[in-house]
Amino acid sequence: MRVRGGYPRLGRLLRQRRRVMAVGLAMTAAALASTVPREAVPREAPAPHRVAATATAERSAATVTAPVRIADADTVRLLRPGDRVDVIAADGSPAGGAEPHTVASGARVTAVPEPGEGPAESGALVVLSVPRDAAARLAGAGTSARLAVTLR
Repeated sequence: MRVRGGYPRLGRLLRQRRRVMAVGLAMTAAALASTVPREAVPREAPAPHRVAATATAERSAATVTAPVRIADADTVRLLRPGDRVDVIAADGSPAGGAEPHTVASGARVTAVPEPGEGPAESGALVVLSVPRDAAARLAGAGTSARLAVTLR
């Protein structure tokens, strides 16, 4: 048994479904295009030396790398690049009266150089990535107090 006019209705229904699907895909593409940040869409391929200079300038505005001598060399051997540490300054003498205080909080370990030829009592060097103002505090505290780190 055949129904008259059934085939054209089926064709029309399929064409409408295709149109609906096309409109849905177009709207999805437009929504995705509008959510992409402008920085992520390259206008033209920049020169490699400009990319490196821009990345370095942006990073240096936010953080700097600071070499810091930590009093306990054995503690420094526990550190690995990428670790987060708090740097604490304490006066060397118990009669000094100064309380230990945190100089830099959440500093990222950038590098742990190999120990030098000097005595272990002089401490060990660690390179930290910190904000510019924390680097100034670290440099000042390193000249007048013994520095220690706590792993976060």
